[in-house]
Amino acid sequence: MQYDLPAALTVECDGPIRTVVLNRPAESNAVDAPLHWALANVWRQLAADREARVVILTGAGRAFSAGGDLDWITSFLDDPAARDESIREGAQIVEELLRFPLPVIAAVNGAAVGLGASVAVLCDVVLISERAHLADPHVAVGLVAGDGGAAFWPLLTPILRSREYLFTGDRIDAATAVQLGLATRVVPPEQLLAEARLLAERLAAQPMEALRSTKRVVNMYLSEALGGPLQAGFAAEVVTMQSAEHRDRLSALRQKAARR
Repeated sequence: MQYDLPAALTVECDGPIRTVVLNRPAESNAVDAPLHWALANVWRQLAADREARVVILTGAGRAFSAGGDLDWITSFLDDPAARDESIREGAQIVEELLRFPLPVIAAVNGAAVGLGASVAVLCDVVLISERAHLADPHVAVGLVAGDGGAAFWPLLTPILRSREYLFTGDRIDAATAVQLGLATRVVPPEQLLAEARLLAERLAAQPMEALRSTKRVVNMYLSEALGGPLQAGFAAEVVTMQSAEHRDRLSALRQKAARR
């Protein structure tokens, strides 16, 4: 099957397994407009691939995804149409992942930040490298963690624990992520893709309809619980995107990045 996607997201086909790769390694797979669009639209293409049975999601290079690309996010300050489109696509990413019928294994090979963390945690199984970490720093840049973190993390981990990390944006190392319920298990970095592949082969050999229906039932709980909080989160994120505090924090971040 031919996939209609930008170069920032690739799909590798090997028998019944599809490996989806966030492919901006020089930018730590930071999400820009083409990659954001691809993350919203790849799932229906995968679902239409009749030979696919399991998906592995990982990042090229050292990172899984460093979150939103600073230049792209900064463009929203003066382009409300692009901002609103990013919010619409953000909701689509979450909805499509929850609706997607095949099992998805995240192979978190490095930093998974912001939207990167949300996408990883929304996968069915999260294998995380010993060298990787999760973080949701939305609040630190003056934004509501609306694209999944504030709505989704409390379903998986004790609210008292998720609050601290969402409020501060602190890194969650691999072992702590497993302890909190934000990852399935820690894997040595050199074994990560092999472990993901081994699990994918096991799942591909399972009775297909039983596996798909089991995933659908499990995700019903998540979809029902997420309905209100996710809508409220995206609406609140739009408001904070227009704040002076967000503009100031973003400007400071860009200046810091430019000095590196």
